[in-house]
Amino acid sequence: MLELRPSCECCDCDLPPDSAQARICSFECTFCATCTEQHLGGLCPNCGGELMVRPRRPANKLANNPPSSLRVHNPQGCVAR
Repeated sequence: MLELRPSCECCDCDLPPDSAQARICSFECTFCATCTEQHLGGLCPNCGGELMVRPRRPANKLANNPPSSLRVHNPQGCVAR
């Protein structure tokens, strides 16, 4: 099950579970659409993988399957590979 991390690793903006702006790689590194497009060129700066739109979990499933509350913020690592 996806962690649904709560923020962008670059700019630390909020990315709630229902956000259409969240992007993830296959390792679930999480970025916002703006950072993905303007700074990262669609590639994860951590692994080099493709950043894709993060699936949204149905609201009625969040109570039993909550999103992560762990914020990962690494602005120094936010450059395209």
